[in-house]
Amino acid sequence: MTILINQPELGIQVEDQRHQHDVKELVLDGGFPVPDKKAVSGDGFDAPEINSFGYSFRDYQAESERQKTVEEFYRQQHINQTYDFVKKMREEYSKLDKAVMSIWECCELLNEVVDDSDPDLDEPQIQHLLQSAEAIRKDYPNEDWLHLTALIHDLGKVLLLPQFGELPQWAVVGDTFPLGCAFDKSNVHHKYFKENLDTKNPVYGTKNGIYKEGCGLDNVMISWGHDDYMYLVAKENGTTLPPAGLFIIRYHSFYPLHKAGAYTHLMNKEDQENLKWLHIFNKYDLYSKSKVLVDVDAVKPYYQSLIEKYFPAKLRW
Repeated sequence: MTILINQPELGIQVEDQRHQHDVKELVLDGGFPVPDKKAVSGDGFDAPEINSFGYSFRDYQAESERQKTVEEFYRQQHINQTYDFVKKMREEYSKLDKAVMSIWECCELLNEVVDDSDPDLDEPQIQHLLQSAEAIRKDYPNEDWLHLTALIHDLGKVLLLPQFGELPQWAVVGDTFPLGCAFDKSNVHHKYFKENLDTKNPVYGTKNGIYKEGCGLDNVMISWGHDDYMYLVAKENGTTLPPAGLFIIRYHSFYPLHKAGAYTHLMNKEDQENLKWLHIFNKYDLYSKSKVLVDVDAVKPYYQSLIEKYFPAKLRW
């Protein structure tokens, strides 16, 4: 099955899509009064300036107990995510022998998960998935593959649960980055990489490392976590999502790339095209983290229909 998708027109101002709020509409204000001067994206999406804790989004320097937890998370992640560790995790989880279940069953499992790496959110993950998906659905009503991608992009966080190995948070969540080459300064809390064993390998300390420029991200070892796991599950179970959807799932936590512009020398032309969609998705992934909850029962039938369109009834995990 071939899915044809329209290419996003980046950098072009389009008509501001403002909607009248009613009791059923998701209000993207993080549960706090939004300042009068909002950041408005080029596609009409109103991006709030503060998260559900009252701080700026992805502010890793703000003084709070939540921030202390986040920094400790990144200290552990930067020390323990090595090339050999990621290789081992890919080999283990490529067996897809942890469970057999549907996409929606996996969504419901996420009610048990809170992400310690996220400075913007402490709600159950299923709410973040639905908030992102519903916000995208409002602005891109014809791109149903993008709605579903938003719903499932974080399902790999089930790795935190006992049935899936109960991996530590640093092996499941947080920003991702390449292994086998130099750690770019744009990585959050970069200072902690100095204790990573890969720094002792002189080849890994160079810009290209073991890779060739333009080799394509498919050929780059990225730190292990929920992104790569969900990509693996989707691909190996024969999803018919378009390549851009799989790219979003695999690299949505790769903030050094899509936020800071680092590591672009490793991308090929297909990566560059798919990155356009990741930039669109990221606004909704980041800014739709809200204290205003989605009515799960009301939206479930729509997303069930998309799951049936793009996935088999049961998947190996």
